[in-house]
Amino acid sequence: MNIKKARGLLGLAGAVAGAVGAFSGFKAARANKDKLALANAIASITVAITGAALAARALRKDDLA
Repeated sequence: MNIKKARGLLGLAGAVAGAVGAFSGFKAARANKDKLALANAIASITVAITGAALAARALRKDDLA
């Protein structure tokens, strides 16, 4: 496995871990009916999805810089 592919996989794993944390925050915000925390959780989920998409694209193109 080359270094670029390993970095891509680590980026993808980081995005998945971020998504898990964001969904946890989302559940807690809904349970507490905290609108500000809910907005933060939604933004975090969006960031995690974007990060995963970028990592997946980089793995497909094998173009990590």
